[in-house]
Amino acid sequence: MQTPIRGLRSFCVASKCLSFKHAASQLFLTPSAVSHQIKQLESQLGIVLFNRGTRTIELTSAGKQFYQSIQPIINQLESTISEFTQKQQNQTIVISLPEFFASELFIPRLSEWSESNPTINLQLETVKSGSAPSQSADLSIVLTNGKPNAKIVQELFPIRYAPACNKRLYKKLKNTGFAALKTTPLILHRSRPWSWHQWADKNNVDDFDPKQIIQFDSMFGVARAAQQGMGIALVPLPMSKAWFSEQLLVKLFDEELNTNDKYYLIQHENMDNHTELTLFAKWVKQTFTIYDE
Repeated sequence: MQTPIRGLRSFCVASKCLSFKHAASQLFLTPSAVSHQIKQLESQLGIVLFNRGTRTIELTSAGKQFYQSIQPIINQLESTISEFTQKQQNQTIVISLPEFFASELFIPRLSEWSESNPTINLQLETVKSGSAPSQSADLSIVLTNGKPNAKIVQELFPIRYAPACNKRLYKKLKNTGFAALKTTPLILHRSRPWSWHQWADKNNVDDFDPKQIIQFDSMFGVARAAQQGMGIALVPLPMSKAWFSEQLLVKLFDEELNTNDKYYLIQHENMDNHTELTLFAKWVKQTFTIYDE
């Protein structure tokens, strides 16, 4: 006759706490169910495992010997089952990244990862450009001027800024040259409040005196405002490539602003024992390190 595993487990728990009632609480059973399972085990083994008092129980000599022999086996079995179950469950990677990067670059390429790694879940936490990454993330993609102060950092790619507007405004301004900067609102991201002045200085624009400067706290807001005809925006490349290819935006001037702004991948922990994190970080580096026009 086969000995049921649950009877062995009930015996081990009851042996530890010397109480069918407490064992039942840990096993989410009734005390009578625990007692019944142990009686079945005693019948199958042909030995008495517990001396039963009115309100107490104690192990017999044979019960102590059996417990010392069976407990390590039950522990190993439960550990094996737990480890196997965890491996079968989908693992989740939390990644923090700027919202514009997520919208324009990351999400369009995400199907490549998902198709190759169907058992690894991703949780995306987007933040505004210039904001600190999520503290709960396993990995972060950040945009910063200078290498981040982190233990494991991988440079992805630099960005540059191009003056752009919608097609209607382009037709109106294309023949006016730099004079357009004095008559049209200029749009930028608030994390770079002097970017238009830097662009003008590097491109030798004399008497740079903008009519109006409008700041947004998201790069998506900058691009959308330009697309709606609000003014001329400094939009990042290669981030905004799709906006130009779809003709939602048009370059008003060929001159661009080159800065030290770069995207970096930050790994927040030693990933030697985290196969899924290592695999995902490798995919991010391969996919986006060479990303450019």
